[in-house]
Amino acid sequence: MTQTDQHTLLRGRILDFHASPQDEADTDAYSYIEDGAILIADGKIIATGTFAKVSALAPTAPITDHRPHLLMPGFIDTHVHFPQVQVIASWGAQLLDWLNNYTFPEETRFESPTHSALMARHFFDLLTSHGTTTAVSYCSVHTTSVDAYFTEAARRNMCMIGGKVMMDRNAPGALMDTPQSSYDDTKAMIGKWHGAGRAHYTITPRFAITSTPEQMEMAGALVAEYPDCFVQTHLSENHDEIAYTAELYPEAPDYLGVYEHYGLLSPKMLLGHSIHLKPREIDVLVDTGAKPVFCPTSNLFLGSGLFDDAGLRARGIENAIATDIGAGTSYSMLQTLNEGYKVLQLQNQKMHPLRAFHWITRGNAEILGLADRIGTLAPGSDADIVVLDSRATHAMDLRMQRADSLSEELFILQMLGDDRAVEETYVAGQAMKEGNLRSEILLQSA
Repeated sequence: MTQTDQHTLLRGRILDFHASPQDEADTDAYSYIEDGAILIADGKIIATGTFAKVSALAPTAPITDHRPHLLMPGFIDTHVHFPQVQVIASWGAQLLDWLNNYTFPEETRFESPTHSALMARHFFDLLTSHGTTTAVSYCSVHTTSVDAYFTEAARRNMCMIGGKVMMDRNAPGALMDTPQSSYDDTKAMIGKWHGAGRAHYTITPRFAITSTPEQMEMAGALVAEYPDCFVQTHLSENHDEIAYTAELYPEAPDYLGVYEHYGLLSPKMLLGHSIHLKPREIDVLVDTGAKPVFCPTSNLFLGSGLFDDAGLRARGIENAIATDIGAGTSYSMLQTLNEGYKVLQLQNQKMHPLRAFHWITRGNAEILGLADRIGTLAPGSDADIVVLDSRATHAMDLRMQRADSLSEELFILQMLGDDRAVEETYVAGQAMKEGNLRSEILLQSA
């Protein structure tokens, strides 16, 4: 091969996934290399394998030695709210009260381009410090928030998905658009951002309660016009939410039937929460390929309910997993797995550590239809990589002294890890966890 000055080499233990492992013996589903290397050039992975083999491909490439740490694909978060960075850990309500008391007042601030840009920089710092390299986000109703979100993503060369929420009722006046303005604004944002660099747009009717039938028709028209865009909304998170939706759409057979009627359902649809599903709704998910998104920390925080992962998977439904900041209580996909494990335990369902780490990497990439670009360490993929230190804290180090398998190490990371366990995060081959951006933000906001 021809080497250029842009080649770099990361050395460490390598974990990559080819399918969802059942357990550690399922070695066809994953690759684990004790002394491995990843060769990177121009933001792409050129080769992954043993250090001896990969280093021979570019013998003069500079080496960053991360041994004894674990290198794997960057984490992918499939449901997060960018404008809620300053209402995370807001006490004392279930879903609808929480939205009215905390979320909606906070989102009005994102009309300001200055505030939106500042919060975007905080938001992206928090993502990368926790090892997340791709996220699917709700912006506010304002196009200023969308511009800030994608501008910051482009500055860091991150693969990000996002969209402005569409909502024309049951929200403060400062947060409501109209059916026509939501169509026009979304169309303009798609034209500006979808496919620009690593950006992808998601058409985003917030949920049935905040959209009139006329706005839902506009959302359906956008989905028909832009079938390569993602679509996201919320579904069956809370019993009061479900009852209110039934009042607003009495002709619908159920909650999912609202989105079905307006032509929103496809494999590009991400349905946040999807907890209290009726048998007909599950049948529709099977038929349309729409994807439920498990948000464990949020579901526990708001007392919403327990996601039936195994039941849905038994029907052939593919489930994503996500933080749901800011009702979610941690930016860490490790802590999301921690709480997800407990939610499933309460239903006598099991999550093997290898399956868990597949879920937040290749699994979520498959859900998004982007596994040819992100979520793996395969040659040709974008070089989005997380470096994990399983001895990052005193408690983790003590526990690791008694661990004797890869699965045990992963479970320690999953249950005890957070941003302290993230030694480094690479986005398109560039190290992101250096503190420089956060320092710059603090100076600007002082």
